[in-house]
Amino acid sequence: MPDSLFTSAATERLSRRSPLAARLRPNQLDEIVGQDHLVGEGKPLRCLVESDQLSSLIFWGPPGTGKTSLARLVAKVTAKDFIELSAVNATVKDVRETIEQAEKRLGEQDIGTILFLDEVHRFNKAQQDALLPSVETGLLILIGATTENPFFEVNPPLLSRSTLFRLEPLSEIAIRKLLDRGLTAEGLQADEDALNLIVGRSSGDGRHALTSLEVAAALAIGRKSERLELVDAEFALGTKALSYGRDDHFDVISAFIKSIRGSDVDAGLYWLARMLQAGEDARFIARRLVILASEDIGMADPMSLLIADAAARAVEFVGLPEAQLNLAQAVVHLATAPKSNRVTKAIFAAKEDVQESGVGKVPKHLRDAHYQAAATLGHGEGYEYPHNDPRGWVEQIYRPPEVDENIYYDPSTHGFEEEVARRMSMRTPSQKKEGV
Repeated sequence: MPDSLFTSAATERLSRRSPLAARLRPNQLDEIVGQDHLVGEGKPLRCLVESDQLSSLIFWGPPGTGKTSLARLVAKVTAKDFIELSAVNATVKDVRETIEQAEKRLGEQDIGTILFLDEVHRFNKAQQDALLPSVETGLLILIGATTENPFFEVNPPLLSRSTLFRLEPLSEIAIRKLLDRGLTAEGLQADEDALNLIVGRSSGDGRHALTSLEVAAALAIGRKSERLELVDAEFALGTKALSYGRDDHFDVISAFIKSIRGSDVDAGLYWLARMLQAGEDARFIARRLVILASEDIGMADPMSLLIADAAARAVEFVGLPEAQLNLAQAVVHLATAPKSNRVTKAIFAAKEDVQESGVGKVPKHLRDAHYQAAATLGHGEGYEYPHNDPRGWVEQIYRPPEVDENIYYDPSTHGFEEEVARRMSMRTPSQKKEGV
C-alpha cells in the first residue's frame, strides 16, 4: 500500500512538472486540432479508432502536428494491449521481446497487441525486417510515427502493409486554439501582438508554439505579471532552432537552385542561410553549386565554375562556420552571372545522337597513327595539323558521317558566350555545321 501511494504521488508531481505541451495532450479525438481531414466526423481515421478496427498505420507529418497524441489516444480506446517503443533507443532484442509477449498474450488471453513505434524512420533495415513477419500475420498492429518521408525511410514491404496518414502543419487558427488552452493552463492572459508573434513563428508546429508560450509565461511570471507581453514572446522565440525533414530537404534545395538560376541573389542567400541554419551538409550545398555553374551558366561566364569549385574546396579546407562566407560569395557570383543552358543542351543533344545513330566509326584521318604499321592501315592519312595554319584552325571532318551535319552547341548572346559566338562565326559555314 505505501508503495502504491508513493507511486501515485510521484506520478501526480511529475504531471505537474511536465512541459506544457505534454500536459495539454488531448484526451479525446475532438480535442485534436488541425487534422480534421483525418479525425473529423465520419473521416477514415476517426472511424477506425472509434471502432477499434485498426490495421497497421504510419503517421507522417512535420514535428508538432499530433502524431504521438493520436497514437496515445488509440491506447485509451483500444481493447488491445498497447506497447510503446522509441526507435531512438529500441533494439532488435526489444522488438523480439515485444513479439514474444504478443504471442503469449494472444495465446493465453486472446488479446491482440498494438505497437507504437515513435520515429520509425530511425529503425534501420534489420530492425524493420524483424517487425515485418509479425505485421504480415497480424500478430502486431504497428503504428509508426515519422517526420521523414516514409517512401524514403520505411522499408517498402513494411510500408505496403500499412495505411499511410499524412498529418498537415497546423493552421494559424489551430495554433491559436492551442495557445488559448495553454494560457488557461498557465492562468495567464496575453497581449494580441505577443500571441500573433508566436503563431507567426510556429511554422505549423503545435509543440513549438506551446513550448514558446511556456517560456514566455515563465518570463512574465518572473516579473510578477499575470499578462504575457510582446517582449516575453520575443525573448522566448530568440533561440528557435530551424530544422527540416528529408522531404523538405529536397524542396529547399530545389528553391535554392531555382532562385540562383532565376538571378535572384537575395533569394539565393535566404535559402543558403536556411540550409546552414538547419544543419545541411555544406559539402552537399557546394556540390550543387558546382553543378549549377555548368548547367545554368556555362560559357556565359566560365569563371562561375572556378568560383563554385573554389567554394567547394574552401568548405573542405576551412570548414563551417567560416566557409559560409565562401558559399555566400559563390551564391552572389552565380546568381548575378549571365545565364545560359546551351552547354547542358549541347551534351544532351550529342548523347541523343550517340544513342540513336549507334557507334559511328572514327574517320581514318583522325585515327591513332603513332603505333607501328598504323600507316599501312591508312590511319592519320589526310589529317591537317591546325597549328600549321595561321588562323589556328583548319576545315576538316571531325565526326562520323552519320552525325556530321548536326549542331549541338549553339551559343547564346549572354555574357561571354557572345564572344564565343563571334569566334565561331569566323569559321566557314561548313566548319560550323560540323560542330568544331
